[in-house]
Amino acid sequence: MDLAGKTAVVTGGAGFLGNHVVSEIRARGAQVMAPRKREYDLVDPTSARRLVSDTRPDVVVHLAARVGGIGANRENPGTFFYENLMMGVQLLEECRRQRVPKVVTVGTICSYPKFTPVPFREEDLWNGYPEETNAPYGLAKKMLLVQAQAYRQQFGMEVIHLLPVNLYGPGDNFDPSSSHVIPALIRKCEEALEQRADHVEVWGTGKASREFLYVEDAARAIRLATEAYEGSEPVNIGAGFEILIRDLVELIARLTGFAGEIRWDSSKPDGQPRRSLDTSRAERLFGFRASTSFEDGLRRTIEWYRQSRSRLSAAR
Repeated sequence: MDLAGKTAVVTGGAGFLGNHVVSEIRARGAQVMAPRKREYDLVDPTSARRLVSDTRPDVVVHLAARVGGIGANRENPGTFFYENLMMGVQLLEECRRQRVPKVVTVGTICSYPKFTPVPFREEDLWNGYPEETNAPYGLAKKMLLVQAQAYRQQFGMEVIHLLPVNLYGPGDNFDPSSSHVIPALIRKCEEALEQRADHVEVWGTGKASREFLYVEDAARAIRLATEAYEGSEPVNIGAGFEILIRDLVELIARLTGFAGEIRWDSSKPDGQPRRSLDTSRAERLFGFRASTSFEDGLRRTIEWYRQSRSRLSAAR
């Protein structure tokens, strides 16, 4: 799809990843709309219908989601399942009914089975049940792949499904009640420095591993897939590496300048034991390879957080 002159709708376009995806697609010459939840609450089927009818898009990129870290997933499993499922299913159905030429659904690495062999290959997606703490969220997003493939088979609808790994970067969510691991750790270290605390407390044992992708790289991957990928199979989007959470904590402590003690609360869950993607399919099908080094990305994220806190303090 040549995006120049096209009308694109990016749900969740005002969010962390969405802002970057909007910029990527707009830079290709498309007219991009990023509807807000207060305008179109996609959990409501009439809002999904009205969104597609009002915008008449050539392509829809569905990023809108109810997301959070392990704690938020444990506290809200029903809400995470219902809202993510309904948003995606209803939007895709309206795109079918109103003949939108192309839809991009963005899933999650949480859809993979708990004990998937590393690196995760797309073929392993159905070989077990997801890790329990985020299974409702992961399964809700996984159903969009089922719907996409079913609609392609029955109606000839062009829908692609992408599976991004954990994202991080400037503009991330640093709210401790709902943030993911990198912003949560950055905030803990920064607050410990400000308060001259001698330790920070971290959930789990540190033995789990994760892979992280810088948000600008993720946005570029989604734009490349929107332009060039037309297949029915899901595609991993990642950086192709893994790091132990224990090593991640030490790295963030070093980059922030926190030299105190790290205390592990092993009564809290680690989540999925390992996460790292095989990203060869994305490189082969639409030429994506991550380009931001992990330390550079972390430094930019820490600097953004410090500047945003300074601006908030100055405004008070």
